[in-house]
Amino acid sequence: MQEHIQSLISQALDSLVADKTLTEADASRITIERTRDPAHGDFATNIALALAKQAGVNPRQLATAIIAAIPEDRDIDAIEIAGPGFINFFLSKQSLSSTLHSILSAGDTFGHHDMGRGESVQVEFVSANPTGPLHVGHGRGAAVGDSICRLLSAGGYTVQREFYYNDAGAQIDHLARSVQARCLGLTPDDPSWPEDGYRGDYIRDVAEIFVNKAMIEAEDRQVAANGDVNDIAAIREFAVAYLRREQDHDLTAFRVRF
Repeated sequence: MQEHIQSLISQALDSLVADKTLTEADASRITIERTRDPAHGDFATNIALALAKQAGVNPRQLATAIIAAIPEDRDIDAIEIAGPGFINFFLSKQSLSSTLHSILSAGDTFGHHDMGRGESVQVEFVSANPTGPLHVGHGRGAAVGDSICRLLSAGGYTVQREFYYNDAGAQIDHLARSVQARCLGLTPDDPSWPEDGYRGDYIRDVAEIFVNKAMIEAEDRQVAANGDVNDIAAIREFAVAYLRREQDHDLTAFRVRF
């Protein structure tokens, strides 16, 4: 609608140039904004204020001339002058109902466009390390990241979603040692619990499943627990795979997919 109103104003300016009211009119100076107060209409422009000095006339006088030159349009119910020379546009009920009809007809594709056609965008979000369950902060990141991806896709971009995580380093070592401690029957309150170890109940769950030699699927691969509480490498691999699977389950339940 803003582009439509801009076109109407551009036609009016061309008409004023033709009858010598204006010597020239730069259509690029036309700005259309939504009004903050419904009493001032639906859209407003300051074009009369922008061109008044060049035209050598009072802004309100130029606004009157512009309004008179705007062609009749079924989408516009009324046009009024406000303040020092603002022009306010009131949309017709037909225009509003037509917009609603367009929204309903388009369904889930309403607002889609092809501005980004041919361009690719990579969006990284969540990217939680596999040392524990997802928390509220990760959920917020998932909601924001997924929304950004959907908006870009609706704009025609080819979107690649990325979830990066670090399955090496000190944090993963702490995870493996924590699971191993649970496998050995230790609890977080035990003096022998690993320094910087993880203390959540999920560590107990991982340990129980590992000892029972379970097989899990994570990221298109299967990881089997050998149940050997002294095999820290096997514990590390299994714990990472288990927690990544749990994270994926949570994100799937949240309808966020990578």
